[in-house]
Amino acid sequence: MAEIVLELSEEAQELVKSVLAEESDPESLALWVEVAGQEGTSYNYDVYFQAAADAGLMDVVQKIAPHLQVVVPQASVDTLRGSRMEVSADDGGLVIINPNAPLVAPAAPGAPEGLEDATLEGELAERIIAILADEVNPAIASHGGRADLVGISGTKVFVRLSGGCQGCGLASVTLSQGIEVAIREGAPEVTEVIDVTDHLSGSNPYYQSSKK
Repeated sequence: MAEIVLELSEEAQELVKSVLAEESDPESLALWVEVAGQEGTSYNYDVYFQAAADAGLMDVVQKIAPHLQVVVPQASVDTLRGSRMEVSADDGGLVIINPNAPLVAPAAPGAPEGLEDATLEGELAERIIAILADEVNPAIASHGGRADLVGISGTKVFVRLSGGCQGCGLASVTLSQGIEVAIREGAPEVTEVIDVTDHLSGSNPYYQSSKK
């Protein structure tokens, strides 16, 4: 029996089945749920229908009910374990209640000054998270990019780029002309926006190491 990584409430099951019924060849499809990234101290998710047969050997395939399967890709199993999908009382959409939360990683040797004290708590952090979500990420999503707040130390803001921005030769331009401008406009008290992305280790189609 497959491990139950993600539970679905009865209401969520009925909602998913009603939407699934509108798809072509619904019997071949499963509900795929994966962690797509993080925003502050919360994960965000991709939820979509895809053929159940596409699941790999290490993906978790759950048979929730007759004609309803859920696939959790291997990379998301640990971060979704113990979660529950429910129907929101506010708008009737699906929400995921996840007991797991991303942590701010400890600063590595040679990290920018202040990163070891960075926090995601406070009103300024909430404002910057909203700026990234509402203004920055929609703008850089066209080339697969994403920016997340790593933390704040005093008036220094640490951000991490991912997707099409990680390893991109124009990442510094994106930071200075886009992300930093948006943050400073929405939070004038910020004195410095620092990119802590490891651009050299990103597996990214836009990055090419220099040839010798």
